[in-house]
Amino acid sequence: VSTGCIWVAHFDPNCSLNCQSHHTDMMSRDRLILRRGQAFDVFLHFQNRGWDSSKDQITFTVETGPSPCESSGTRTTFSLSETAPLHCWGAVCKASRHRSIQVSLLIPANACIGLYSLQAQVPSGQGPGPRTLGEFIVLFNPWCPDDLVYLENPSHREEYILNEHGMVFRGLHKYIVSHPWHFGQFEENMVDMCLRVLDMSGNFQRDPSLDCSYRNDPVYVSRVVNSMLPRNNDSAQGVNPLAWNGSVPILSQWYGSGCRPVRFGQCSTLAAVMCTVMRCLGIPSRVVTNFYSTQNASEAFIIDEYFDSTGRSLCGKEHHCWNESWMVRKDLNESCGEWQYLDPTPMETSGGLVCCGPTCVKNIREGDLDQDYDGAYVFSRLNAGRASWLRQASEGKAKVHCDARLFGQSISTKGVGTEEREDITHNYKHQPDSIRGREVFYKAYRRIHPKFLSASNCQIEKELQALRNPGLDEADTVMKFKLGNSPVYGEDINLFLHLANLSHESRDLRLKLSAEGLTYAGCFMEPFWTDDLIISLKPKAEKKVPLQIMYSQYGRHLGDHNLLRVVAVSEPGCKGEIMLVDRDILLLKPPVEIKLRGSPRLNVRCTAEIIFTNPLPESLRNCKLTLEGSNLMQKLGTLAPRHQTQTLVDLIPFRPGLHRLLANFDCHRFSYCKGYANVRVDNSLISLVQGPR
Repeated sequence: VSTGCIWVAHFDPNCSLNCQSHHTDMMSRDRLILRRGQAFDVFLHFQNRGWDSSKDQITFTVETGPSPCESSGTRTTFSLSETAPLHCWGAVCKASRHRSIQVSLLIPANACIGLYSLQAQVPSGQGPGPRTLGEFIVLFNPWCPDDLVYLENPSHREEYILNEHGMVFRGLHKYIVSHPWHFGQFEENMVDMCLRVLDMSGNFQRDPSLDCSYRNDPVYVSRVVNSMLPRNNDSAQGVNPLAWNGSVPILSQWYGSGCRPVRFGQCSTLAAVMCTVMRCLGIPSRVVTNFYSTQNASEAFIIDEYFDSTGRSLCGKEHHCWNESWMVRKDLNESCGEWQYLDPTPMETSGGLVCCGPTCVKNIREGDLDQDYDGAYVFSRLNAGRASWLRQASEGKAKVHCDARLFGQSISTKGVGTEEREDITHNYKHQPDSIRGREVFYKAYRRIHPKFLSASNCQIEKELQALRNPGLDEADTVMKFKLGNSPVYGEDINLFLHLANLSHESRDLRLKLSAEGLTYAGCFMEPFWTDDLIISLKPKAEKKVPLQIMYSQYGRHLGDHNLLRVVAVSEPGCKGEIMLVDRDILLLKPPVEIKLRGSPRLNVRCTAEIIFTNPLPESLRNCKLTLEGSNLMQKLGTLAPRHQTQTLVDLIPFRPGLHRLLANFDCHRFSYCKGYANVRVDNSLISLVQGPR
């Protein structure tokens, strides 16, 4: 080899500083994980002499995917230059010293995400051929104004990209309960798991090269991720979804088992896992919960709900969770970012995929349903009303007088920088009774029903009115349930049935009352409480009837979510009308309390105390405590009535910053009581306890 040739002896990827600059240092400091639309600095050390810019040249090649090629954007070759290019791969020499140079490599803002290889060739005389310098990972970049996922507000980036801790909301729209969730997008190997999600998709399996070439588009990537998280409601062979406190164990089990499905997941679980994957890949995302949700969307905007003669509902659903992600929709000719609806657990397929979206939330609100993807389905699901029917053995079915109730209530997500709930219903729909709300509704109805394209608003309203129930205010008597106490599991439930006779004549009402537990899907278990009432009401009179459901009656008849419904159905009145009123009730589970002794410090042992009190008048059997992140699973045996258990756990924090301890308490009577504590680990002693890298 000629003595004039220059040899690359060593490549320094400068991982620690690059990852810090690219906001990926929480993922790793010894792997090169980068964001597109931003430069990164590396060092080339030469073996035999220093760099001479007047005669030396170096060419870099970056490749991603199994069959990289320049035409698809998965392979690019570029040379060292004096000025950095604006919108393509490029390299600039920033400094030269002794036998080393510092090179700044620019990743374009439209680069495909994924795992890349970096090669270099120094074409000097008879020097060596291309040399592989190493690998690096490229992610989306919400800090870059030219990236389609750019998010301008720093506090929003902190929340929707960098925050590993979230809240998932469940329960009822009148009683919403928050559950802590650990997204864990920066945990070890998480970025590899998320890239594997893309590689396991049907698109990649059919045409890997084409799939990788589309990974520069967040719409495409989000749709692939969305379709890779299908629901599996068969819990017989899997983990109860309420047992999960975070995404990391789910994705780790999937990744470690050769990508076999993890059973099982409900909508909230899968939406949270999807949020983890999206945040890890660099797409701002959040989990959203809709209360009073329908399992099926109806083009008529009316969902039929059937009751038997006792008032027992034959189907239903209380809440539903999905994911929102922030991006610019170039496919819709948009110029700025908007939240996009993404649902991995829909009831219908979308373009052959078991997913829904992305659908622009703003378009849902304004009734613009002719743009991809699935806008009509989402709008119908959030704006439908219910039609309640009573099945009668001899007469088929009959409509009942009941409260009008719209689906899509209290749409919720975690607030920015807080653990409180933020109501974002206004992002999805105008006030239903407002002028703008009705205009949007009629516009959407015409787009879903072409035969009404030229119909007036009055004609559409007449069509819908024929499908709706007669309201309670149209009957001579009004009924309503009201709770007398805030219900807690183990206590008796006190509620009142309010009745008002609106007529000028006396009324004798015969009522059938029942209560039954609800499953997650809103389906009902066998009634555990029934009662018959005969109530006399004088003209224009009101009456309040106290009712009580004792713990001994409901304790053994609830599902994992502690939901029940109380229903009252009247026998046909003098005009043949049947009235129905119902009330869903959520019974709170007892809390798990977590206390930390002392101030946690990096790499220093600390102790957590976990406390649980049995609130019931009976012993709890098969008690078990699980602490997320510590691999603790401790069997506690039997806990006597009204007694308390205290468990001490030793922990060693290995990463500074804000962390969250999550605990589950499980027993034979109720499942997965949860508690959490936020912990800030002090890194003031980091220089004393941290070893060399």
